[in-house]
Amino acid sequence: MVEAVEVSRSYRLEDVEVTALDRVSLRIESGEYLAVIGPSGSGKSTLMHLLGLLDRPTSGLLRVDGRDVAGMPDAQLAGLRNATIGFVFQSFHLLARTSAVDNVALPLIYRGVPARERRDRSVAALQAVGLGHRLGHRPTQLSGGEQQRIAIARALVGEPRVLLADEPTGNLDSRNGAEVMGLVEALNAERGVAVVLVTHDREIAGRARRRILMRDGRIESDGTG
Repeated sequence: MVEAVEVSRSYRLEDVEVTALDRVSLRIESGEYLAVIGPSGSGKSTLMHLLGLLDRPTSGLLRVDGRDVAGMPDAQLAGLRNATIGFVFQSFHLLARTSAVDNVALPLIYRGVPARERRDRSVAALQAVGLGHRLGHRPTQLSGGEQQRIAIARALVGEPRVLLADEPTGNLDSRNGAEVMGLVEALNAERGVAVVLVTHDREIAGRARRRILMRDGRIESDGTG
């Protein structure tokens, strides 16, 4: 589904070149459930941005659904990202003055889906995460756990093949965090969506079937069980 071969990402800060990711090779199959862990500065977020097509590697090969993305124009890259990948972030990234159903519909707007179909699909996605009774509520009227459910509904409304979740429970208490993880895992188990979870929480990481430990921009270990 996603493959990185000897991928590196460097940034220039003033006169210094910083390597955030150093020759990382990784293959993610359809339906996998893996966690990426490691200390701050280990390259987790950089890897997430590359896998999610939010950034381009400085060197190396990156394929999504068998397609080499290195030379893709920005518009084509955005279309592939919209059609293939769903995102869930720690800080939700919802539009504060927009209703839950309209927040969920955003990815479908970019695809040119007609308004009636957008609403029907957005309502179904919110019902799937237990928020069918909150369609017209704005994020500021909802709890943190409910906001993260909206973010998950927005991620799944486009029927992605890969879900990238960056610290999805980081702003939640333990009860809401457990509920959110249950929803993410249901997407994986019931819909076959590949889940890549970035987390500092080793208990959360322990729920994944595969765990990747990163340090200093490299993969230190990659194991299952």
